[in-house]
Amino acid sequence: MTTTALLIIDVQQALCSGEGGTFESPRVIDRINQVSAKARAAGAPVVLIQHEAPNDPLEYGTEGWQLADGLDTQPTDIRLRKKASDSFHNTELQDLLQVRGIKKLVICGMQSDFCVDTTTRRALALGYPVTLVSDGHSTVDNGVLTAAQISTHHTVTLANIQSFGHRVTPQLADEIKFTV
Repeated sequence: MTTTALLIIDVQQALCSGEGGTFESPRVIDRINQVSAKARAAGAPVVLIQHEAPNDPLEYGTEGWQLADGLDTQPTDIRLRKKASDSFHNTELQDLLQVRGIKKLVICGMQSDFCVDTTTRRALALGYPVTLVSDGHSTVDNGVLTAAQISTHHTVTLANIQSFGHRVTPQLADEIKFTV
């Protein structure tokens, strides 16, 4: 049994299409699907995390809140709702991982500079080594930097954090492996 879980963060309609659509979201979703297929084949838990905010395109139950078109899901996937950038904050994520004996995380999703970054840092603080799917997260331009620059910056920054002991290892989707 694998001790690694895959966290797929906020791959939702409002963040992947239309005005709020992240950079290259169809390609990013394809890479996430590639990684999730590997996770499922190895028996690793796949956790689909959905952000929600009232009076927002991500309001619970709305079209924007739904998982993005093209994202492969399975009935065995774990679904988790959150209301903060940190997927662990006021959610049952830590309990879900502990019950399953999870020791390592693979993280991907939307948006690089918010929920992916914050969840990755919290995972490190909780003692999880993290593999960040370096081509499996994205965001939007912010008026100063392009989305591609932001995502690259966060991949490099997260990989350089040393203070938690455990580290972030960036890997391309093609290179990700889940061991049984």
